[in-house]
Amino acid sequence: MQFKAEDIEVVNNEAAARFEASVAGETAYLTYEHQPGRIIYDHAKVPTVLEGHGLAGKITKTALDYARANGLKVVPVCPYVAAYIRKHPEYQDLVTTGS
Repeated sequence: MQFKAEDIEVVNNEAAARFEASVAGETAYLTYEHQPGRIIYDHAKVPTVLEGHGLAGKITKTALDYARANGLKVVPVCPYVAAYIRKHPEYQDLVTTGS
């Protein structure tokens, strides 16, 4: 399947508590849990057919930008989100602990 992540829209599906992007009937997503003053990003899932196109990165960037715009601290429980933040230090100031 050919597509460019930058051409795909990421939406905040608040009813499902996840940021998601759909391509050809497949949906990649990052689930979250809102708590007072913070947001926990707990699980990223990209269907195999959508892997390797940068979609997880785009969804994660959108989720982190959402946290910043809404004054939320981030608890990166999801290993992908934690790794993304390590590679993109401009988001390090958002991180807080899980307790």
